Amino acid sequence: MKKIWKYIIVGFLFGILVLIRAFENELFYDPFLNFFRHDYLQANIPDYNAWLLFVNHIFRYGLNMLISLAIIYVAFENKHVLKLCTGLYVVAFVILVAMYFYFIQHNLSEDYLLTFYIRRFLIQPLFVLILLPAFYYQRKIKNEGV
Repeated sequence: MKKIWKYIIVGFLFGILVLIRAFENELFYDPFLNFFRHDYLQANIPDYNAWLLFVNHIFRYGLNMLISLAIIYVAFENKHVLKLCTGLYVVAFVILVAMYFYFIQHNLSEDYLLTFYIRRFLIQPLFVLILLPAFYYQRKIKNEGV
């Protein structure tokens, strides 16, 4: 694939990620959006439906994951990298969602920041911002023979 088309497709996919973020209130059930956006140290923990929240986090993480994997595949065109990233995304989801729901049910009033950052990794496509430069650097080192 020509470089210009790669840039256009990757830019388009990043645009979709931005749209998901822009319309998060309309697309997903998450009472913690407003809770963490405002003065959460003084506010009461919002009432939430744990099952609905879990399903919406799966949906949002899944959308972000699929688009992120598409970005990684277009950027590197390597199925081994895609398989590795898919495994990382799945393992990260299982660990993060378990930790997140534990903290919001048991320790949210004591440990806001840890819960906030775990939630951030679940609802935002941060892994693609970590993995893209990492695989680019690995490819660059491999091509230079260092």
